[in-house]
Order: sequence, then C-alpha cells, then structure tokens
Amino acid sequence: MYGAEVEADARGFYERMRREHGPVAPVLLPGDIPAWLVTGHSEILEVVRTPSKYSRDSRRWNAFQQGLVAPDSPLMPMLAWQPLCVFADGGDHQRLRGAVTRGLDRFDRRGVRRYVTRYADQLVDGFCQKGEADLIGQFSEHLPMLVMTQLFGMPDEAGPQLVNALRDLMKGTETALASNAYVVEVLSKLVADRRRTPRQDLPSWLLLDEAELTDEEVVEHLRLILVAANETTVNLIANVLRVVLTDPAFRRSLAGGQLQLPDALEMVLWDDPPLAVVPGRWAVNPTRLGEVDIHEGDLLMLALGAGNVDPRVRPDVTASVAGNRAHLAFSGGPHECPGADVGRAIAETGIDVLLARLPDLQLSVPEGELRWTSSWLARHLAELPVDFTPVLPKPAPAAATPSAYPQSPQQAPATPYPAYDPASAPFSSGAVSAPAVGGPTRRVPWWRRLLSLLQR
Repeated sequence: MYGAEVEADARGFYERMRREHGPVAPVLLPGDIPAWLVTGHSEILEVVRTPSKYSRDSRRWNAFQQGLVAPDSPLMPMLAWQPLCVFADGGDHQRLRGAVTRGLDRFDRRGVRRYVTRYADQLVDGFCQKGEADLIGQFSEHLPMLVMTQLFGMPDEAGPQLVNALRDLMKGTETALASNAYVVEVLSKLVADRRRTPRQDLPSWLLLDEAELTDEEVVEHLRLILVAANETTVNLIANVLRVVLTDPAFRRSLAGGQLQLPDALEMVLWDDPPLAVVPGRWAVNPTRLGEVDIHEGDLLMLALGAGNVDPRVRPDVTASVAGNRAHLAFSGGPHECPGADVGRAIAETGIDVLLARLPDLQLSVPEGELRWTSSWLARHLAELPVDFTPVLPKPAPAAATPSAYPQSPQQAPATPYPAYDPASAPFSSGAVSAPAVGGPTRRVPWWRRLLSLLQR
C-alpha cells in the first residue's frame, strides 16, 4: 500500500486487490510489513462491530512484538499507541468516549446551524465582490474550525487566531511545532478557566462529566476533536462542492428540489468519503474473516471507500442512494465518529449558504485540471477555483447570533488569550523522533503522527 500505483490511483489499487483476493486482501505497508486490507462492506462492519475480536489497542500488533517496525517507520505516526479514546477498548474507551459523546450531544443543533450561517456569511463576504474565489482556501478550510472554536466557548477575538494556528499545524509547515504549542497553550488556558468557572460549552461539560477526566485528558481530546472534525468536514464540503460544479444532472436535481441537500451529502459520503482508509484494528486472537485466516496481532486496514462500492452491496454504483445512511464514511461500531451529526450540520448549512449567496458559481478551470494531494488514507482537493457574478456583502447583523447553548450568555474569558505568532515562538521546527517499539521513549504528539501520513 505504498508507491506510485497507490499515490496515482488508490481507488484503482483497492479494486484490484478486491478482484485478485476477495474482500480481505494481503498487502504490504511501508517497510514491507504485512497487513490485511479489508474492502468488503460486510467484513468491515464485522470488524468494527466486534471489538472483542478486533481491538483498537495497537500495542497488540505482532509486527511491534517481532521488532519489524523501525522507530522511524512512517507507520508510527498513525499506528503507535496514544492515551486517547481512539486507541482504547472496553472500560477505558467507554470512559473517554462516553464523556466526548455526552458533551457533543448537549449541543442544540439549531444553535450550531446559526453559528455556521454566521461564519459562512462572513467568509463569503470576504470574496463575494471579486467575482472569483478558491472555495478550498477561502471557504471550506476555514468554516469547520471557526464553528468548532465557538462551540468550545472561545471568545471572538481568540477564535480566528486559533483557527490560523490549527490550519498551519495541519498543513505540516516549518512552524507547525510552534503552532501546536500555541494550540496547547490556548486550550490549556481555556480548560483552566472552565475548571474555575464552568460555562455552557464543551470544555466545561467534559470537565464536569461523570467520567472525571483530568485537565490534560480534556486538553488532548479537545485537540483531537478539532483536528478530526476539521479533516473530515473540510473534505466533505470540498467533495460536495466539486460534484455540484462538475455534475450538471446533480446540480439540476439539487436546484430543482428533486434532491435535498442532506440527501446530496449522503450520496457524496457513499461515493467519496472524507477518509478512504481507517487504520487499524488488531486481531485479539486467531480468527477467520471472509475466507482468510487472521493471526493474533495481525493488523487490519479498513478501506471505507472501497467498502462503500462493494459490488455485493452496490451492484450498480450509478443507482441512487439518496436518503441511505448505510455507508461506512463515519466507520461504525463503538468507535463510530461521535461528531458525525455536527459535521453534517456544518457541511450542509455552509454549502446551503454559499449556493444561496452565489447561485451562478462555475468552475473556472476544466475538471481535469483540478489538483489533488493523495495518500493511502485520503485524497484532498488542493484548490477549487470558481467564477461568479459579484454581489455585495451582507449588512452587519443588528444583534448577536444566538448561542448554540442557550442556557446562559457567553461571558468574557477569565484570563487573556495569547496572540498567535509562530515565528516568534521558541520552538524548534525540526522533526520529532518516533518512539522506539517496546521501550519507554518521548511520545510523539498524535497530531504530528496524523499529519505526517496525510502529507505523504
């Protein structure tokens, strides 16, 4: 699952594996480390729904135990264990995941949509008079994190700076370490404030949850939520807009009301999920999946995109799947994405605002000239250049946008938040070494593990 073929056409590679080996195929990861690629829809569901057989704890990996994974392996960023809910099973997972789920479930979805509308309008106002824009760099890359910082209870003056730092962090620039330090500093101040004076926002709800998370656990999971929510929602917005701009029949159905926007999102989640592959699960004991014998500690890679087009589930991929949520875009089982509904709300409302404000959007380059960045995890649209008839910005609102948590008004922060200036931060931008297998070492931050693979 590396090399020119995967980088040029990952989907074609997954389909070739399915044709040659069936729904569970043997593959080699970087360093020629063996793993199983699961492309079958029912097989993926079996794996994600039975944690007693397939664990999320990567310390079970037999390749680790056999010394096959070098400390500087490119697999370490995504597969080395971290003390987060995404690497936990059983009671530990229930404790950490339960706090996150309960916190996210407390949001008023109408309030969330009002925040999305507010920020989507602000972003459109920034380019609507120019008649041209890049909908990736000027819209989809900003909107999810702007909304999430408000759900975190960030004051207006601090939110945009945190968004800039997070975007820099996720792009893996030379100032990414300094940006990460800024994000940790801001989130730590936020958590310390909420520990002293709880409010109606996600950090407070995590701190007050029955799971009794520590301040460090709250900071780490807030950062996980920010990055994970952004990665999937940015890709979802970009993928839907690309289809709107390149598929005339899709756009006509949407404009004419035959296809509702929520159904349009589900269709794109079937055909082009934000993450193509989710690593990994590890076999707890010897078992059998499909027609393959799986050994204890074997790694399984779940090809969500390939599972969505499994011929046994979708014999005709051109047939409509509008309204069908049986896709695998948000995984499934105990580790199913807890923020899927929030992500849908951000994408649906943001796209609705954009198309209503600029109804004659047209792609300004041929579809074949669109540029992508690809990896075995996902592919990302680099730019989405468009032309449109210039329009005036919206007038400033007469009153503040209602809160997503209406129980109490937003208050000023107890302590000031720092200004974002990564160039002046005293942090090295050099590479961070991966931890050695089997021994105590300095932990590489999970966000850097994720980025190094997404940037490949």
